Amino acid sequence: MKIEQMEKYKYIIKKSGNMRVPAIFYSTDKLVSFINNDNSLTQLTNVATLPGIQQYALGMPDMHEGYGFPIGGVAAFDAEEGVVSPGGVGFDINCGVRVIKTNLIYKDIQKHLNNLGKMLYSNIPAGLGSTGKLKFAKKEMRKILRDGIDWTIQKGFALREDAESIEEGGRMKNADPDYVSDKAIKRGKEELGSLGAGNHFLEVDRITEIYDEKVAKLFGLFKNQIVVWIHTGSRGLGHQVATDYINLMRDKMEKFHIPLIDRDLVSIPIASSEAKAYLKAMSAAANYAWVNRQIITYFVRLSFSGLLKDSPENLGMELLYDVAHNIAKFEKYKINGNERLLLVHRKGATRAFPPKCKELGRKYMETGQPVLLPGNMKVGSYILVGAENSINETFGSVAHGAGRIMSRHKALKQISFEGVVREMQENKITLMAKDKRIVREEAPDAYKDVDEVIKPILYYRLANLVAKSEPLIVIKG
Repeated sequence: MKIEQMEKYKYIIKKSGNMRVPAIFYSTDKLVSFINNDNSLTQLTNVATLPGIQQYALGMPDMHEGYGFPIGGVAAFDAEEGVVSPGGVGFDINCGVRVIKTNLIYKDIQKHLNNLGKMLYSNIPAGLGSTGKLKFAKKEMRKILRDGIDWTIQKGFALREDAESIEEGGRMKNADPDYVSDKAIKRGKEELGSLGAGNHFLEVDRITEIYDEKVAKLFGLFKNQIVVWIHTGSRGLGHQVATDYINLMRDKMEKFHIPLIDRDLVSIPIASSEAKAYLKAMSAAANYAWVNRQIITYFVRLSFSGLLKDSPENLGMELLYDVAHNIAKFEKYKINGNERLLLVHRKGATRAFPPKCKELGRKYMETGQPVLLPGNMKVGSYILVGAENSINETFGSVAHGAGRIMSRHKALKQISFEGVVREMQENKITLMAKDKRIVREEAPDAYKDVDEVIKPILYYRLANLVAKSEPLIVIKG
């Protein structure tokens, strides 16, 4: 395939062969070489062949090889003529990130860091197959899948105002538990309130930089502030929903005369009954993920409160934002001057809506949406705010993190557990992990330079910098 540089940080693979639209990706000179080392560009051009795709298939600066779609891939399909692809959402449906604010500064918890880490590690199970402290019957699970954050408010796991700081208010209204298999529900009912493994994490961070004083103040962020990052998704339930519907759809593609270019790139028309069923099940899994992150938040608040002998309210433990980065949602955009309803797939990509978007609700209508972009366990993460150009450039999307530079297999060959621990100790970061293998796979060196990843985002004003945080405590599976 021929890659051409359109302009700074922006590349194109022009339409050819079966491609219906061009493939465009954002990258720096440093990052392009890594993209060429895997199959992500082939996957992106495959996405460009799907029926009903609009304008272009997009790759974010953190793009790397995924399942069907590249991770860091965005594609929008006409609601009437397009397709839905589970590979464009991913197996961890509504994997996402949230940040909890506090009114604490570093000196308030400095002497408590070791005990705080132990308490969080005890209260929030992590690791492959980890199960939460709470167990739910099948009947209750169906309510969780249907109601999302509304259920947590009723049960006392969330404050009513938490819903204002969650994408979609923490509830996909299309969700229907009747379209989620018993096997998926069985896998999910014991995992609520757990991180899982892989790249999921919980971090206690300190705000080290403020880039936009005005927006930071409106967000309630300040220098030296303690914040908590949570990154996890729908656990085994979401994985099972994806598996169920990929198998179902793969057998139906011939019926709809859609060629299977890649065994993983399963897709069928949005208008079909099978696609509608998937979207209802996907929405239910998304609700489950929001409940999962909310129950973790409940135990984070409980841990801080118990250790510091004060209420979460007095500690200022409000939710800044919670944003999904594995999801498909119906949104309206102008195509050739006409507003059209599109199904936007974000696979390892984060929504970044600017001010005045009605989807943001009252709280962030004037500022734009907080954009949460993790780096790695050593260097920290960025908080940005959605900017106007994201709507015209990327269907309101940006990168979801630093993105892998090494496969997990390669990381295991090149990185030692002792080396990662030493690196963290040198940076005065407390690392608590259940699995040495996961630590090696998720080592800082396995990820791209997050400062490189944000360069195209800032250059094209897809989002603007607000603050940076750096880790004090890291909890991994």
